[in-house]
Amino acid sequence: MKIARNILLVTIALGFIYLLFWPIPVTPETWYPKESPKLEGVYESNNYLSAAEKLARGVGIGPEDVDVDSQGRIYGSFADGRIMRFAKDGTQSEEFVNTGGRPLGMEFDSEGNLIIADAKKGLLSVSSQGKLTVLATEAEGVAFGFTDDLDVAADGKIYFSDASDKFPIEDYAIDLIEHGPNGRLLVYDPKSQKTTVLLRDLYFANGIAVSPDQSFVLVVETSSYQVKKYWLTGDRQGSSEVIIDNLPGFPDGISSNGKDIFWIAIAYPRDIFLDKFASKPFVRKIFARIPDFIRPIPPNYAFVLGIDGEGSIVYNLQDPSSESFSPVTSVEEVEDTLYLGSLTYDAIARIKVPAL
Repeated sequence: MKIARNILLVTIALGFIYLLFWPIPVTPETWYPKESPKLEGVYESNNYLSAAEKLARGVGIGPEDVDVDSQGRIYGSFADGRIMRFAKDGTQSEEFVNTGGRPLGMEFDSEGNLIIADAKKGLLSVSSQGKLTVLATEAEGVAFGFTDDLDVAADGKIYFSDASDKFPIEDYAIDLIEHGPNGRLLVYDPKSQKTTVLLRDLYFANGIAVSPDQSFVLVVETSSYQVKKYWLTGDRQGSSEVIIDNLPGFPDGISSNGKDIFWIAIAYPRDIFLDKFASKPFVRKIFARIPDFIRPIPPNYAFVLGIDGEGSIVYNLQDPSSESFSPVTSVEEVEDTLYLGSLTYDAIARIKVPAL
C-alpha cells in the first residue's frame, strides 16, 4: 500500500513538473480581449440552423469547405486528402482528386479550375479533368505552414491565407492559445506565377473573401475575433482596417455572395478560459502543455453571421442544440442556398437563406 501511494505521489509530482516546466515552442503573447458580447440584440440566440439538411453522410470526415460548380455538383474537402464530388442532391459521390495533404479552402476560377488551399501542400490547382498542379508553397523565402483559405478575383489573382508559419494544422489549438502574430495574407498572380505578401503579423489568418466590386479583400483573424479589410484600389490602396471585432465566437471561413453579403462561419463559441487568462501568458503556456485527449472539447454550437461591406450584422443564424451541425467552418451561398462545411462533422449541410 505504501509503495502504491509513493508511486502515485511521484506520478502527481512529475505531472506538475511537466505542466509547469516542460519545454514547448510556445511564447504566449499578453493581450486584453474585450468582454465577449452576450447573445442578445444582433446576436440573439435562435435555432434557424436546426433545419439544415445534411448531405453526403458516411463519405468521410471533415468537409471543411464546400463549393458548387456550374452544373450544380457539390464539392467537399475532406480530412483524408480527398476532394469528393456529389450530385446536386448529395448522392452519387466520386473522388475528384486526392491532394495527399489536408485540403481546406476551395474556389473555382473563371477557367473551371478548382483552386485549393491545402494546409500541408500549399496553394494548388486542379483542372476539370482532375490534373493537380502546385502553384505556390512559399513567399519571401518563408514556407507556408498552414495554407488555409482563398478567393479568386475577377482578374484571376488568387488571394489566400497562411494561418500560421509556426504551427501546422495539427497544432491549430496551440496557435490559438499562443495568440501570436504568425499569419499572413498573400496573393498569387497566375500570369507572373509570383506570390506577394500583402499583410503579415496576423492572428491566425483564416477566411478570405474578395468584394464584388474588387475594391477590397476581407481576411479573418480567428484568434482575435475579428475581420480585417485590405484595400486593393482607391486612395486607401495597400492599407487595412478592422471592419468587425469582438465577435461572440471564433470566426473561421468567410465568403461573398457576389452581391451584398459576406457570410462568416463561427466555428466555436468564445472560450472563457482563454479570455480570462489572455493577460497571463504563464498560465496559457501550462494550458498548452495539456495533451489533446484531455483538453476540454468546445460545445456544439452552429453559428453563421451575414455582414455587409461595412461590418454591420445583417443575418444571425444559430443552432445551440447538442445535435447541431458544428463546428461550421465555411459558408457558401449558391442560388439563395447556404452550403455549410465543417472541420470535423461527417456531412455537408445546406439551408435556404432566410427572408429579411
